[in-house]
Amino acid sequence: MHAIQERPVAREGQVVIRPMMYVALTYDHRVVDGREAVMFLRRVKEAIEEPSRMLMEV
Repeated sequence: MHAIQERPVAREGQVVIRPMMYVALTYDHRVVDGREAVMFLRRVKEAIEEPSRMLMEV
């Protein structure tokens, strides 16, 4: 995880400033398929963006 920095992003046709953070994942391609790694990173992203959803998932 990198530092949170304000960056310009496009939202609804407008350029706005939002706090952004880069997240990287290192894994062994011989053991883990790239598709599963991407799915894992998406879940991490969703949890960071909306942590209340973690409490409701089963």
